Amino acid sequence: MNNERPSWDEYFMKLAEDVSTRSTCRRHVGAVITKNNVIVSTGYNGSPKGLTHCSENGGCIREKNNVPSGTMQEFCRAVHAEQNAIIQAAVNGTSIKGGTIYINTYPCSICTRMLINAEIKRIVYNSDYSDELSKKMLDESGIEVVKF
Repeated sequence: MNNERPSWDEYFMKLAEDVSTRSTCRRHVGAVITKNNVIVSTGYNGSPKGLTHCSENGGCIREKNNVPSGTMQEFCRAVHAEQNAIIQAAVNGTSIKGGTIYINTYPCSICTRMLINAEIKRIVYNSDYSDELSKKMLDESGIEVVKF
């Protein structure tokens, strides 16, 4: 029997990857928010609740219009994984202040603004995403950012 246990970061990043499998977008992103190593919320990217998925509407708007990655995030039908995790915590009346978010992709500038205002203290991510504004804001914010 293997007695080695994954670290908390390994454990929660694996869960973020698992959460991303629910995504309906071409880029599958999952997020897990924890406080004191307890999961308080999860989210994945996809169309707003009750609306049809992009695949049911002729495909991704960004892809069809050749919108470069890391730009014009507002030109997207989807709610991002981080946004959904923040919303789910709020709907359930759970504070995420001081928590850690595990995301399988670096956050865009829109999600970064939300994470800063939600007072997340730590961001752990796996894959890079090109968004210079996000990087600048996170550098200024004092949030600990860890590439897994």
